[in-house]
Amino acid sequence: MKVWAIIVLCAVQVTAAFAQDKTIDGIVFDNNSKERIARVNIVNTRTAESYYNNLKAEFKVKARSGDVLIFSKTGYFNDTVTLKNEATLVIYLKPSSVQLREVSIRSLVTPLDQYNRTKKDYTKIYGHIADKGLLSSISGQGAGLSIDALWNMVSKEGRNATHLRAIIDRDYRENVIDYRFNRTLVGSITGLDDVKLTDFMFKYRPSYYIVTSTNDYDFIKYIRTSYKRYLRNPEAFSLQPLISDDKTAP
Repeated sequence: MKVWAIIVLCAVQVTAAFAQDKTIDGIVFDNNSKERIARVNIVNTRTAESYYNNLKAEFKVKARSGDVLIFSKTGYFNDTVTLKNEATLVIYLKPSSVQLREVSIRSLVTPLDQYNRTKKDYTKIYGHIADKGLLSSISGQGAGLSIDALWNMVSKEGRNATHLRAIIDRDYRENVIDYRFNRTLVGSITGLDDVKLTDFMFKYRPSYYIVTSTNDYDFIKYIRTSYKRYLRNPEAFSLQPLISDDKTAP
C-alpha cells in the first residue's frame, strides 16, 4: 500500500512539474528568404494570451507542455506549434503570395553612415581648425584662449562653417528619427495608412532623445500610447486655419 502511495505521489509531482508555465524563447524567419520577420502575432490557445515578437524577430512567451501556439502575420500562412519540452523555438512562416523584394537605396545607408560621408565631404569645416575648442592648453600655464577658435567664431568663413555644421548635425538627428520612426513600422502597429498615417506621424513625431534612448519594447509602447491619444482627439496639435480679413481698407 505504501509503495502505491509513493508511486501516486511521484506521478502527481511529475504531472505538476509538467503543468507549470515556463518562458519559451524563439525567433521567426521567412521560410523563403530566411530573413527575420518582425511584428508576428503569437497566440496561446489555452490562455488566449497574445504576444508580438520584437523588431529583431525575437519573442518570449509563457507556456507549458501541451500548449498550442499559433503564429500569424499578414502576407504569411499561419503556423501552429504544439509544445513538448522545447525551451527554444525557431519558426519559419511561408509567404502566402509571391512578394517582390523591395530594394530601397536609402534603407541600405544608415543615418550614421550618411553623417560620416557628409563630414568627409566637408572636411574643411570638420577639420583641424574647426574642431578646436575655445579653450586650449598653453604649455605649463593651464587653459588659455585658442586664437584659431576665436578666429573661427568671428570671421565670416568661421561663422559660415559653424552654421553649416549646425545644419548637418540637425539633419543627422532628423534622419535618425526618420530611420526608426518610419511608415512601415508605424503603419504595422497602428493600422493607419495614407493621409491618416501621415497626419499621425507628423503630430506625434518622437524626439531624438526618445528614438536613441528607448529599446524596441518601449518604443513600440510609445507609438501605441500616442495612437490612443490620437484616436481620442485626432484634431489635437492641428494647425489653426488661416482667417482671412474680409474688411476692405479705408
